[in-house]
Amino acid sequence: MFEKKQPAYMIGVVAELLQVHPQTLRLYEREGLVVPSRSKGNTRLYSQEDVEQLKLILRLTRDLGVNLAGVEVILEMRSRMSQMQQEASKLMEYVVREMKPQPAKKLKQEDQSRRVSVPRVIPIEVEGEG
Repeated sequence: MFEKKQPAYMIGVVAELLQVHPQTLRLYEREGLVVPSRSKGNTRLYSQEDVEQLKLILRLTRDLGVNLAGVEVILEMRSRMSQMQQEASKLMEYVVREMKPQPAKKLKQEDQSRRVSVPRVIPIEVEGEG
């Protein structure tokens, strides 16, 4: 199988798959809502990721009545949320990694001689107090 970002589908195939006119896909591209790759012959090539993006755009416009300006805002917000989730995951990985107990380092002989021993305090009960 191929990767989701690998260009694979020509505009006619995508238009048929999504049941839209190829001109609709060109409009979405002009509006910057989807950016298909181009072949050496300048043919639009859509990836599986592009097709999924187009399905979302069509759901927003057809089913939910969102205009293209609204779609643009929603797509931008989704992108930012995804980026923030990735950053939060990286932060959590860092915190977990830093919170793990570190193995005790063995002190060199010279460092051991500098250690200060602290006497242990033993509480003494005195009669009549308490």
